[in-house]
Amino acid sequence: MDINNSKRIVFKFGTNVLRNEEKEISLSRIYSFIEDISKLHRQGKEIIIVTSGAVGLGSKTLNVDSNDSLSIKQACAAVGQCQLMSIYEDGFNKYSINTAQVLLTEDDFTNRIKYLSLNNVLNTLLDLKVIPVINQNDTVSTTELEDSGISIYGVSFSDNDKLSALVASKLDADLLVILSDINGLYDDNPKENPDAHLITEVKEITEEIEKYGQSASKGGRGGMKTKLQAAKVVTHSGGSVIIVNGKSPQVINRLFSGEKMGTVFYPVEQLSQKRRWIAYATNITGQLIVNEGAKKAIKEKNKSLLAIGVMNINGCFDRGDVISILDEDNNEFARGIANYSSDDCRKIIGEHSDNIYQILGYKNYDAIITKDNIALL
Repeated sequence: MDINNSKRIVFKFGTNVLRNEEKEISLSRIYSFIEDISKLHRQGKEIIIVTSGAVGLGSKTLNVDSNDSLSIKQACAAVGQCQLMSIYEDGFNKYSINTAQVLLTEDDFTNRIKYLSLNNVLNTLLDLKVIPVINQNDTVSTTELEDSGISIYGVSFSDNDKLSALVASKLDADLLVILSDINGLYDDNPKENPDAHLITEVKEITEEIEKYGQSASKGGRGGMKTKLQAAKVVTHSGGSVIIVNGKSPQVINRLFSGEKMGTVFYPVEQLSQKRRWIAYATNITGQLIVNEGAKKAIKEKNKSLLAIGVMNINGCFDRGDVISILDEDNNEFARGIANYSSDDCRKIIGEHSDNIYQILGYKNYDAIITKDNIALL
Protein backbone atom coordinates (compact mmCIF):
# COMPACT_ATOMS: atom_id res chain seq x y z
CA MET A 1 0.00 0.00 0.00
CA ASP A 2 1.35 3.42 -0.96
CA ILE A 3 0.31 5.70 1.88
CA ASN A 4 1.50 8.72 -0.06
CA ASN A 5 -1.72 8.41 -2.06
CA SER A 6 -3.62 9.29 1.13
CA LYS A 7 -5.15 12.75 0.86
CA ARG A 8 -6.80 13.04 4.28
CA ILE A 9 -4.81 11.67 7.24
CA VAL A 10 -5.53 11.43 10.97
CA PHE A 11 -2.56 11.14 13.34
CA LYS A 12 -3.22 9.88 16.86
CA PHE A 13 -0.54 10.46 19.50
CA GLY A 14 -0.67 8.37 22.67
CA THR A 15 0.29 9.60 26.13
CA ASN A 16 3.42 7.47 26.38
CA VAL A 17 4.67 8.70 22.99
CA LEU A 18 4.48 12.33 24.10
CA ARG A 19 6.45 11.73 27.33
CA ASN A 20 10.06 10.79 28.01
CA GLU A 21 11.34 8.19 30.46
CA GLU A 22 10.96 10.68 33.34
CA LYS A 23 7.25 11.04 32.47
CA GLU A 24 7.84 14.63 31.37
CA ILE A 25 6.75 16.07 28.05
CA SER A 26 9.20 15.14 25.26
CA LEU A 27 9.43 18.41 23.36
CA SER A 28 12.05 17.11 20.94
CA ARG A 29 9.80 14.22 19.90
CA ILE A 30 6.69 16.39 19.54
CA TYR A 31 8.54 18.98 17.46
CA SER A 32 9.87 16.16 15.28
CA PHE A 33 6.26 15.07 14.69
CA ILE A 34 5.30 18.67 13.90
CA GLU A 35 8.16 19.06 11.44
CA ASP A 36 7.25 15.88 9.56
CA ILE A 37 3.52 16.69 9.54
CA SER A 38 4.24 20.21 8.29
CA LYS A 39 6.06 18.68 5.33
CA LEU A 40 2.98 16.59 4.50
CA HIS A 41 0.77 19.66 4.93
CA ARG A 42 2.88 21.59 2.39
CA GLN A 43 2.32 18.71 -0.05
CA GLY A 44 -1.40 19.47 0.07
CA LYS A 45 -2.47 16.71 2.43
CA GLU A 46 -5.29 17.38 4.89
CA ILE A 47 -4.15 16.64 8.43
CA ILE A 48 -6.10 16.02 11.63
CA ILE A 49 -4.38 15.35 14.97
CA VAL A 50 -5.98 13.46 17.86
CA THR A 51 -3.79 13.85 20.90
CA SER A 52 -3.60 12.40 24.38
CA GLY A 53 -1.40 13.73 27.16
CA ALA A 54 -3.40 16.50 28.83
CA VAL A 55 -4.06 14.61 32.08
CA GLY A 56 -0.44 13.48 32.31
CA LEU A 57 0.87 17.01 31.71
CA GLY A 58 -1.50 18.47 34.25
CA SER A 59 -0.67 15.93 36.95
CA LYS A 60 3.04 16.66 36.50
CA THR A 61 2.46 20.41 36.75
CA LEU A 62 0.21 20.14 39.79
CA ASN A 63 2.40 17.43 41.37
CA VAL A 64 -0.61 15.22 42.08
CA ASP A 65 -1.63 11.67 41.24
CA SER A 66 -4.33 11.87 38.56
CA ASN A 67 -5.77 8.60 39.87
CA ASP A 68 -6.60 10.09 43.28
CA SER A 69 -10.16 11.10 42.35
CA LEU A 70 -12.36 12.10 39.46
CA SER A 71 -12.17 15.79 40.36
CA ILE A 72 -8.35 15.64 40.50
CA LYS A 73 -8.26 14.00 37.09
CA GLN A 74 -10.55 16.68 35.67
CA ALA A 75 -8.39 19.41 37.18
CA CYS A 76 -5.28 17.83 35.65
CA ALA A 77 -7.02 17.72 32.27
CA ALA A 78 -7.96 21.42 32.49
CA VAL A 79 -4.41 22.50 33.34
CA GLY A 80 -2.68 20.10 30.97
CA GLN A 81 -4.87 20.86 27.96
CA CYS A 82 -3.72 24.51 27.94
CA GLN A 83 -0.08 23.43 27.96
CA LEU A 84 -0.58 20.74 25.33
CA MET A 85 -2.34 23.06 22.90
CA SER A 86 0.28 25.73 23.44
CA ILE A 87 2.99 23.29 22.33
CA TYR A 88 1.16 22.35 19.14
CA GLU A 89 0.26 25.95 18.35
CA ASP A 90 3.80 27.19 18.90
CA GLY A 91 5.33 24.37 16.86
CA PHE A 92 3.06 24.69 13.81
CA ASN A 93 3.27 28.51 13.89
CA LYS A 94 6.96 28.17 13.07
CA TYR A 95 5.86 26.62 9.76
CA SER A 96 3.10 29.22 9.21
CA ILE A 97 0.39 26.63 9.78
CA ASN A 98 -2.72 27.48 11.76
CA THR A 99 -4.15 25.06 14.32
CA ALA A 100 -7.55 24.79 15.99
CA GLN A 101 -8.39 23.20 19.33
CA VAL A 102 -11.41 20.88 19.26
CA LEU A 103 -12.51 19.25 22.54
CA LEU A 104 -15.15 16.56 22.21
CA THR A 105 -17.45 14.62 24.52
CA GLU A 106 -19.53 11.49 23.99
CA ASP A 107 -22.61 13.64 23.30
CA ASP A 108 -20.94 15.10 20.21
CA PHE A 109 -21.21 11.62 18.69
CA THR A 110 -24.27 10.05 20.30
CA ASN A 111 -26.45 13.06 19.42
CA ARG A 112 -26.90 12.73 15.65
CA ILE A 113 -27.49 16.46 15.09
CA LYS A 114 -24.22 17.29 16.85
CA TYR A 115 -22.54 14.42 14.99
CA LEU A 116 -23.53 15.90 11.65
CA SER A 117 -22.57 19.42 12.78
CA LEU A 118 -19.12 18.19 13.78
CA ASN A 119 -18.55 17.06 10.20
CA ASN A 120 -19.26 20.57 8.89
CA VAL A 121 -16.94 22.23 11.42
CA LEU A 122 -13.99 19.92 10.78
CA ASN A 123 -14.39 20.02 7.00
CA THR A 124 -14.49 23.83 7.09
CA LEU A 125 -11.26 23.91 9.09
CA LEU A 126 -9.59 21.59 6.59
CA ASP A 127 -10.83 23.73 3.68
CA LEU A 128 -9.15 26.70 5.39
CA LYS A 129 -5.86 24.73 5.58
CA VAL A 130 -6.10 24.56 9.37
CA ILE A 131 -4.93 21.51 11.33
CA PRO A 132 -7.57 20.54 13.92
CA VAL A 133 -6.00 19.30 17.17
CA ILE A 134 -8.60 17.10 18.85
CA ASN A 135 -8.78 15.68 22.34
CA GLN A 136 -11.45 14.27 24.59
CA ASN A 137 -12.75 16.93 26.95
CA ASP A 138 -11.83 15.10 30.15
CA THR A 139 -12.71 18.16 32.23
CA VAL A 140 -16.43 17.58 31.62
CA SER A 141 -16.57 14.13 29.98
CA THR A 142 -16.79 11.37 32.57
CA THR A 143 -18.37 8.35 30.89
CA GLU A 144 -15.22 6.28 31.28
CA LEU A 145 -14.32 7.73 34.67
CA GLU A 146 -17.29 7.08 36.92
CA ASP A 147 -20.53 5.15 37.11
CA SER A 148 -23.37 7.45 36.14
CA GLY A 149 -25.96 5.05 37.48
CA ILE A 150 -27.22 4.29 33.96
CA SER A 151 -26.62 0.85 32.50
CA ILE A 152 -24.24 1.40 29.59
CA TYR A 153 -23.76 -1.60 27.31
CA GLY A 154 -21.44 0.26 24.97
CA VAL A 155 -20.01 3.79 24.83
CA SER A 156 -19.18 5.78 21.73
CA PHE A 157 -15.62 6.24 22.94
CA SER A 158 -13.75 6.01 26.23
CA ASP A 159 -10.23 6.62 24.95
CA ASN A 160 -8.49 8.54 22.20
CA ASP A 161 -7.86 5.43 20.09
CA LYS A 162 -11.59 5.07 19.49
CA LEU A 163 -12.01 8.85 19.27
CA SER A 164 -9.42 9.03 16.48
CA ALA A 165 -11.23 6.23 14.66
CA LEU A 166 -14.59 7.99 14.90
CA VAL A 167 -13.05 11.21 13.62
CA ALA A 168 -11.38 9.36 10.74
CA SER A 169 -14.64 7.57 9.94
CA LYS A 170 -16.73 10.73 10.13
CA LEU A 171 -14.38 12.66 7.84
CA ASP A 172 -13.87 9.80 5.36
CA ALA A 173 -10.14 9.88 6.05
CA ASP A 174 -7.95 7.75 3.83
CA LEU A 175 -5.56 6.83 6.63
CA LEU A 176 -5.34 6.73 10.43
CA VAL A 177 -1.82 6.55 11.87
CA ILE A 178 -1.77 5.50 15.54
CA LEU A 179 1.56 6.31 17.15
CA SER A 180 2.06 4.25 20.31
CA ASP A 181 4.95 2.90 22.39
CA ILE A 182 4.87 -0.49 20.65
CA ASN A 183 6.05 -1.47 17.18
CA GLY A 184 2.65 -2.76 16.08
CA LEU A 185 0.44 -5.81 16.56
CA TYR A 186 2.19 -8.95 17.79
CA ASP A 187 0.97 -12.54 18.07
CA ASP A 188 1.85 -12.35 21.78
CA ASN A 189 2.89 -9.70 24.30
CA PRO A 190 6.45 -8.74 23.24
CA LYS A 191 7.15 -7.25 26.69
CA GLU A 192 6.68 -10.70 28.20
CA ASN A 193 7.56 -13.01 25.31
CA PRO A 194 10.79 -12.18 23.41
CA ASP A 195 9.79 -14.65 20.67
CA ALA A 196 6.58 -12.77 19.84
CA HIS A 197 6.28 -11.98 16.12
CA LEU A 198 5.20 -8.68 14.62
CA ILE A 199 2.20 -8.96 12.30
CA THR A 200 2.96 -6.53 9.48
CA GLU A 201 -0.31 -6.77 7.53
CA VAL A 202 -3.93 -7.46 8.49
CA LYS A 203 -6.41 -7.97 5.68
CA GLU A 204 -9.35 -8.50 8.02
CA ILE A 205 -9.79 -8.25 11.79
CA THR A 206 -10.91 -11.76 12.67
CA GLU A 207 -11.59 -13.28 16.09
CA GLU A 208 -8.04 -14.66 16.04
CA ILE A 209 -6.60 -11.19 15.43
CA GLU A 210 -8.72 -9.72 18.22
CA LYS A 211 -7.28 -12.26 20.67
CA TYR A 212 -3.89 -10.61 20.23
CA GLY A 213 -5.16 -7.43 21.89
CA GLN A 214 -3.54 -6.60 25.22
CA SER A 215 -4.69 -4.48 28.14
CA ALA A 216 -3.91 -0.79 28.59
CA SER A 217 -0.29 0.29 28.71
CA LYS A 218 0.93 1.89 31.92
CA GLY A 219 0.28 5.62 31.91
CA GLY A 220 -2.22 5.44 29.08
CA ARG A 221 -5.92 4.73 28.90
CA GLY A 222 -5.97 2.47 25.89
CA GLY A 223 -4.00 -0.57 24.80
CA MET A 224 -3.79 -2.89 21.81
CA LYS A 225 -7.39 -3.96 22.37
CA THR A 226 -8.66 -0.41 21.88
CA LYS A 227 -6.38 0.05 18.88
CA LEU A 228 -7.88 -3.02 17.23
CA GLN A 229 -11.36 -1.64 17.92
CA ALA A 230 -10.28 1.63 16.30
CA ALA A 231 -8.88 -0.22 13.31
CA LYS A 232 -12.16 -2.06 12.87
CA VAL A 233 -14.10 1.21 12.76
CA VAL A 234 -11.81 2.80 10.19
CA THR A 235 -11.41 -0.21 7.91
CA HIS A 236 -15.20 -0.64 7.80
CA SER A 237 -15.39 3.01 6.79
CA GLY A 238 -13.14 2.55 3.77
CA GLY A 239 -9.88 3.74 5.32
CA SER A 240 -6.56 2.15 6.22
CA VAL A 241 -4.82 2.10 9.60
CA ILE A 242 -1.17 1.90 10.62
CA ILE A 243 -0.08 1.18 14.20
CA VAL A 244 3.55 2.17 14.62
CA ASN A 245 6.09 2.96 17.34
CA GLY A 246 6.05 6.72 17.80
CA LYS A 247 9.32 6.62 19.72
CA SER A 248 11.24 5.55 16.61
CA PRO A 249 13.31 8.52 15.34
CA GLN A 250 11.66 10.47 12.50
CA VAL A 251 8.96 7.82 12.31
CA ILE A 252 6.48 9.87 10.28
CA ASN A 253 9.06 10.94 7.71
CA ARG A 254 10.28 7.36 7.38
CA LEU A 255 6.74 6.03 6.95
CA PHE A 256 5.96 8.44 4.15
CA SER A 257 9.34 7.80 2.53
CA GLY A 258 8.25 4.22 1.93
CA GLU A 259 9.88 2.41 4.86
CA LYS A 260 7.88 -0.61 6.04
CA MET A 261 7.04 -0.09 9.69
CA GLY A 262 4.41 -1.23 12.15
CA THR A 263 1.18 -3.04 11.28
CA VAL A 264 -1.01 -2.06 8.35
CA PHE A 265 -4.76 -2.74 8.38
CA TYR A 266 -6.48 -2.71 4.99
CA PRO A 267 -10.00 -1.46 4.18
CA VAL A 268 -12.86 -3.96 4.04
CA GLU A 269 -16.53 -3.64 3.14
CA GLN A 270 -17.60 -0.02 3.63
CA LEU A 271 -20.62 1.01 5.69
CA SER A 272 -22.72 4.05 4.83
CA GLN A 273 -22.30 7.15 7.00
CA LYS A 274 -25.59 6.51 8.77
CA ARG A 275 -24.76 2.88 9.50
CA ARG A 276 -21.30 3.91 10.76
CA TRP A 277 -23.00 6.17 13.27
CA ILE A 278 -25.37 3.40 14.33
CA ALA A 279 -22.60 0.82 14.64
CA TYR A 280 -19.84 2.79 16.29
CA ALA A 281 -20.66 6.34 17.39
CA THR A 282 -23.43 5.93 19.94
CA ASN A 283 -23.79 5.05 23.59
CA ILE A 284 -25.80 1.85 23.98
CA THR A 285 -28.25 1.69 26.90
CA GLY A 286 -30.48 -1.16 25.73
CA GLN A 287 -30.32 -4.66 24.30
CA LEU A 288 -32.74 -6.90 22.43
CA ILE A 289 -32.22 -10.67 22.53
CA VAL A 290 -33.69 -12.25 19.41
CA ASN A 291 -34.36 -15.82 18.29
CA GLU A 292 -32.44 -17.66 15.59
CA GLY A 293 -35.09 -16.95 12.96
CA ALA A 294 -34.90 -13.20 13.52
CA LYS A 295 -31.11 -13.27 13.44
CA LYS A 296 -31.11 -15.14 10.14
CA ALA A 297 -33.67 -12.76 8.64
CA ILE A 298 -31.55 -9.74 9.61
CA LYS A 299 -28.14 -11.11 8.62
CA GLU A 300 -28.97 -13.13 5.53
CA LYS A 301 -32.11 -11.52 4.14
CA ASN A 302 -31.69 -7.85 5.16
CA LYS A 303 -35.06 -7.88 6.94
CA SER A 304 -36.45 -5.63 9.68
CA LEU A 305 -36.63 -6.81 13.28
CA LEU A 306 -40.22 -7.68 14.15
CA ALA A 307 -41.59 -7.93 17.67
CA ILE A 308 -42.38 -11.60 17.23
CA GLY A 309 -38.66 -12.37 16.91
CA VAL A 310 -37.65 -10.66 20.16
CA MET A 311 -37.24 -12.89 23.22
CA ASN A 312 -36.07 -10.49 25.92
CA ILE A 313 -35.07 -6.88 26.62
CA ASN A 314 -32.30 -5.40 28.78
CA GLY A 315 -31.88 -1.79 29.82
CA CYS A 316 -33.92 1.36 29.36
CA PHE A 317 -34.18 3.27 26.09
CA ASP A 318 -36.42 5.71 24.25
CA ARG A 319 -37.73 5.71 20.73
CA GLY A 320 -34.92 6.88 18.45
CA ASP A 321 -32.12 5.48 20.61
CA VAL A 322 -29.58 3.07 19.16
CA ILE A 323 -29.72 -0.36 20.82
CA SER A 324 -27.84 -3.65 20.57
CA ILE A 325 -29.25 -6.76 18.92
CA LEU A 326 -28.02 -10.02 20.47
CA ASP A 327 -28.57 -13.64 19.55
CA GLU A 328 -29.72 -16.40 21.92
CA ASP A 329 -26.11 -16.86 23.11
CA ASN A 330 -25.89 -13.17 24.04
CA ASN A 331 -23.51 -12.38 21.18
CA GLU A 332 -24.04 -8.90 19.75
CA PHE A 333 -24.30 -9.07 15.95
CA ALA A 334 -26.06 -5.81 15.04
CA ARG A 335 -27.27 -2.44 16.28
CA GLY A 336 -30.26 -0.41 15.24
CA ILE A 337 -32.50 2.59 15.93
CA ALA A 338 -35.52 1.68 18.06
CA ASN A 339 -39.01 2.57 16.82
CA TYR A 340 -40.48 2.01 20.27
CA SER A 341 -39.33 2.69 23.85
CA SER A 342 -38.13 -0.13 26.09
CA ASP A 343 -41.39 0.02 28.10
CA ASP A 344 -43.50 -0.39 24.96
CA CYS A 345 -41.17 -3.05 23.56
CA ARG A 346 -41.65 -5.15 26.66
CA LYS A 347 -45.40 -5.12 26.03
CA ILE A 348 -45.22 -6.27 22.41
CA ILE A 349 -42.27 -8.70 22.24
CA GLY A 350 -43.27 -12.08 20.90
CA GLU A 351 -46.41 -10.57 19.37
CA HIS A 352 -47.47 -10.34 15.74
CA SER A 353 -47.21 -6.88 14.18
CA ASP A 354 -50.97 -6.83 13.62
CA ASN A 355 -51.47 -6.80 17.41
CA ILE A 356 -49.31 -3.75 18.19
CA TYR A 357 -52.10 -1.17 17.95
CA GLN A 358 -54.42 -3.22 20.13
CA ILE A 359 -51.73 -3.60 22.81
CA LEU A 360 -50.25 -0.08 22.81
CA GLY A 361 -53.17 2.00 21.56
CA TYR A 362 -50.97 3.34 18.75
CA LYS A 363 -48.69 1.97 16.06
CA ASN A 364 -45.68 3.79 14.61
CA TYR A 365 -44.18 0.92 12.66
CA ASP A 366 -44.70 -2.77 12.01
CA ALA A 367 -41.12 -3.42 13.14
CA ILE A 368 -39.27 -2.64 16.34
CA ILE A 369 -36.28 -1.74 14.15
CA THR A 370 -36.65 -1.20 10.40
CA LYS A 371 -34.04 -2.69 8.08
CA ASP A 372 -32.70 0.68 6.89
CA ASN A 373 -31.79 1.50 10.48
CA ILE A 374 -29.87 -1.72 11.22
CA ALA A 375 -26.07 -1.96 11.04
CA LEU A 376 -24.47 -5.40 11.12
CA LEU A 377 -21.31 -5.65 13.22
